[in-house]
Amino acid sequence: MTQNPPHPSRPTATPLRVVAVSGTLSTPSKTDALVEAILDELALVLPIERHVIRVSELGPLFAGALTRDELDERVERELRAIEGADLLIAASPVYRASFTGLFKHLFDFVEQYALVDVPVMLAATGGSERHALILEHSLRPLFGFFQALTLPLGVYAHASDFTDRRVTAPLLQERIRAAIARGLPLIRSSIAEKERIERAVAGDDGARPDLRAAELDLTTPTRLFS
Repeated sequence: MTQNPPHPSRPTATPLRVVAVSGTLSTPSKTDALVEAILDELALVLPIERHVIRVSELGPLFAGALTRDELDERVERELRAIEGADLLIAASPVYRASFTGLFKHLFDFVEQYALVDVPVMLAATGGSERHALILEHSLRPLFGFFQALTLPLGVYAHASDFTDRRVTAPLLQERIRAAIARGLPLIRSSIAEKERIERAVAGDDGARPDLRAAELDLTTPTRLFS
């Protein structure tokens, strides 16, 4: 039987560690559905290892904690997943004109410099288009504090973009693809730069190039890590 050649935009490579944080307070939810739709589209253009953290499930384990040493072991594992991500997807429903309190409380425990230059895709859901500025007024400043590399386009979805908690609106699907397309050069540049720095710190002579960056266009301008 003749086998089809692999898709040219999906080279065999070490997958990127993609961690998505859904700040919704209920499951299933539109925010969860948006996160899954973004991950599905991302998997079409990059090899990824996906990990989803749902605040609705994790919240009771950290809601009353004031310091990181008070956290449940499961919460600590999820924080380490966030801090070790190659790409972070941060999504929240609009609640009282901002992200949910538990979403923010979770990131209060993230180490201040763990996300420096880590690519972050911002996403949010709300009841109408009037809430779309949460991406710029709430989420982008939060990750600006962490000195993360927030991608140029975020994804906002409102109630009419979903059917039975599934993304069905063609315009939303186009926005997701556009956000990924605009972010790809920064994601690729960030991964390539990160690997070069890690090899330099380890004294590697470069004989073992990182597979995630092997087929990337290294002529793309890179962002140096702080």
